[in-house]
Amino acid sequence: MSLDQQALYDARLELVDYLVDALYDTPEAAFVERLLDGGLDTPADSINDDLDAGFEYLHEFVEENEGRDVEAVVDDLAKEFTRVFVGPRPPVQPHETYYREDTDFLSSGLAEVDASYGAAGWKVPESISEEADYVGVELLFLRNLLRRQQAGEEEAVGFERVFLDEHLSTWLDAYLDDVVEATDEPFYLAAVHVLRGFVAFERDLVA
Repeated sequence: MSLDQQALYDARLELVDYLVDALYDTPEAAFVERLLDGGLDTPADSINDDLDAGFEYLHEFVEENEGRDVEAVVDDLAKEFTRVFVGPRPPVQPHETYYREDTDFLSSGLAEVDASYGAAGWKVPESISEEADYVGVELLFLRNLLRRQQAGEEEAVGFERVFLDEHLSTWLDAYLDDVVEATDEPFYLAAVHVLRGFVAFERDLVA
């Protein structure tokens, strides 16, 4: 693998790590502190509209919270995460099958997502209580595929292509729209725009 290829894998994995940390659960203090200290490298050049918008929101988040106590920032983000994604009666359901018209919410669609994982030799770890179609779980699977590609497993490229085309890319537009309507918190606006932009970038890469 060339240095350029290694750098690209490192950048892709850094982004998917960021997305897992931002969207899987309430953010941890160490993660928030890294962001506030400029811990996520953002490119100087434009990549696509969603990634550009996401990075702008991320810079806004950092500027708005400059000098604040990290624990206070974490507490605010945890409250907003709970309100938007957990509830009671959350305005956003971060599940693939909630948004797809061709599957039932948390029913038959889950078997299809699980089958996609199984075909790639991956299963949801027993330590995870979330459903297979939860956005954070789908991101964990994507990270697994990227790590396997980096290690030289060419078959993982095909698994990623199918998963993005048949699953993760199919519901992001509606999910992003709901998040944008539900919150004005730059941290979460950054995350959902980066998510959609990252998936678009990955689809072009593995097409």
